[in-house]
Amino acid sequence: MKTATKCIQTGYVPKNGEPRVLPIFQSTTYAYDSSEELAKLFDLTQDGHMYSRISNPTVAAVETKVNALEGGVGAMMTSSGQAASLISILNITESGDNFLCFSNLYGGTTNLFSVTMKKLGIEARFINYSMSDDEIRALADDRTTLLFAETLANPSLEMLDIRRYADLAHSLGIPLVVDNTFATPILCRPFEWGADIVVHSTSKYMDGHAEVVGGMIIDSGNFDWKDYPGLTEPDESYHGIVYTESFGKAAYITKCRTQLMRDFGSTPEAIPAFLLNMGLETLHIRMQRHSENAMAVARHLSKHPKVAWINYPGLESDRWHALASKYLEGGYSGVISFGTVNGKEGAQRFMDSLKMARIVVHVADLRTCVLHPASTTHRQLTDEQLENAGIKPEFIRLSVGLEDIEDIISDIDQALEEV
Repeated sequence: MKTATKCIQTGYVPKNGEPRVLPIFQSTTYAYDSSEELAKLFDLTQDGHMYSRISNPTVAAVETKVNALEGGVGAMMTSSGQAASLISILNITESGDNFLCFSNLYGGTTNLFSVTMKKLGIEARFINYSMSDDEIRALADDRTTLLFAETLANPSLEMLDIRRYADLAHSLGIPLVVDNTFATPILCRPFEWGADIVVHSTSKYMDGHAEVVGGMIIDSGNFDWKDYPGLTEPDESYHGIVYTESFGKAAYITKCRTQLMRDFGSTPEAIPAFLLNMGLETLHIRMQRHSENAMAVARHLSKHPKVAWINYPGLESDRWHALASKYLEGGYSGVISFGTVNGKEGAQRFMDSLKMARIVVHVADLRTCVLHPASTTHRQLTDEQLENAGIKPEFIRLSVGLEDIEDIISDIDQALEEV
């Protein structure tokens, strides 16, 4: 199937006489005819649902769909994108280890990595795009477990050279974990360029309606985990099972679910999964329209006298245009970052003057919205961290929605007149 067809047809496939639409299995528990059959589930020797903290039929259908879209061997939904990022790392990292990550990550992710994980005894070693491969290699050692990056950085919109950093990570014997939230598998499939694990905040474009918070981890099945004892040595909490021996290419994602989801309980519920599935069914159409509208807005802003600078990888003048054109297919997503004249005061005046677009702590849904990252989502960062993330005082993150493009531009123009 082509990607657009997968959005609609994969995940839940009704059998003869069953509901055409994915059912909501709103149950915490599942009944079995024999204790032996249930025991096999706990021994991980038989497929099925034992308890909804670990898996649920509605959630499983959505996981299957996203896995098909990304081209992996298995996926696990989580209660939030933040939980997906956390579990993707803790699945192969423990106290005393470290990992590499870029300094341009979403502010909440940066705080998770630099503050909370530090308290767990795990060190995040930050890198940036100006560093050479040798400089990055010098930061790694025998306790380095992975390299974490975003396809399109939130909110700076820097484009990851996926192939380069996949090759670099593999030369160090570690996997590349990519947050593909802004691109979605409609525009980019990181596994095709060498990435090993993909995570999503499904709260954004995948949901698309700002209705439900969620996350997803997808395993490519391509990385050799031979140097990761958590996957190659017996797990005593499951009677000594060895994940690589019992589950092969799906070892990583199986451990995510059966060990970390079991213990952390970052559980997605059936109704949010049902709503997410509805969003996924139109994802291919929405990403096209988001990209088209954002391109029109970016071109307009690039010529406006009240705009000091603009970042949008779809513009030929953008620093990241060549890389984005290499890795993105069918559009450049719907988020634009720009700065107004008159600095922070100008940015706030613009945002306060918008009539249709709203100021919200969200991004990437069908309604046009704006945010001032330095004073909101990235407020917890230091001035140095803000600079490393490419966030200036006048920085505005504009998420272009699906409204009529003339109405979007008209609202922007009248607000810019007030700057």
